[in-house]
Amino acid sequence: MHCWEADDRVPGRPEMTDYRRRLRYHQAQWREANGHPDRFAADRAETRRRAGASGWKPSPARLRAETGANFLTAGALDAATARSSVPEPHQSFDHQRLWADLLWSPAMAFNLFGDLAAGSRARRPCRPRLVAGRPGTVCDVRFAHSPGRFDPAYLNSLRAFDAAFVLDLGDGTQGIVGLDTEYHERAKPETPKPSNLGAVSRGRREVGRLRGGATDAVKGRSDLAVMWLEHLLLLSMLQHSSGTWSWGRYVVVHPAGNSDFAEACTRYAGLLVERSTFASVTLEELLDSAVLPPQTAAALRERYILR
Repeated sequence: MHCWEADDRVPGRPEMTDYRRRLRYHQAQWREANGHPDRFAADRAETRRRAGASGWKPSPARLRAETGANFLTAGALDAATARSSVPEPHQSFDHQRLWADLLWSPAMAFNLFGDLAAGSRARRPCRPRLVAGRPGTVCDVRFAHSPGRFDPAYLNSLRAFDAAFVLDLGDGTQGIVGLDTEYHERAKPETPKPSNLGAVSRGRREVGRLRGGATDAVKGRSDLAVMWLEHLLLLSMLQHSSGTWSWGRYVVVHPAGNSDFAEACTRYAGLLVERSTFASVTLEELLDSAVLPPQTAAALRERYILR
């Protein structure tokens, strides 16, 4: 099925290489089982005619974007359509991957929480699995969201949450749950920009501080750098001068089989002095927790969980 791609190889981590290859194969099987042509199916006959039988490259884990088949429910499709049509300032948003890439985690975020976005219009009570320890109602669900890209009052960067739940806490303030969804990705080392480290220092001052010496490790080249920066983006919202947000949590969602992110979440939690603003949950735990409508959870299991 043409699913053996060099890009899935993770040097030195054979279990992640195997996992990523299995995910690509699984998505190709799902696509074929549901009758969805791959991205280049419409052009294949013409390409073969012009270039010969070996002149085209199958794309087993990509769909034709115009079909909307990357989204499993009407709520997910509506949320993706709405988000695609209303850009946030300075956003970097890959529309082609959102609509066509079966492996892309930001698209999975729409599938996970698109139905909840529709329910939020009715001020659906928040569910304890993701917002344990704080009462409130979900009043908005946002995707590919940042409170302010390149805004020094936040993190002065392009960092954003794959999804965000805005909570009405009933006291005139709001809560925020910023979600990072990971699926096929591996944890790659990155280095924060030196120009952002001033905002980073302010962000860790009050809450979510790292243990002694840990900051030096994550502010350099580290596979925890992105997790740290996205957590700090949430903390910057809690410290914003407007006083809008009085409670928040940054949550990483990943499949249990993604050993890179399972291990990274454990290491990052171990660096924190105070953990109330950070959590991680496996995709399997989320689907078992009754957060999502049963039909949505069943469709997500079929689509994303390896058999």
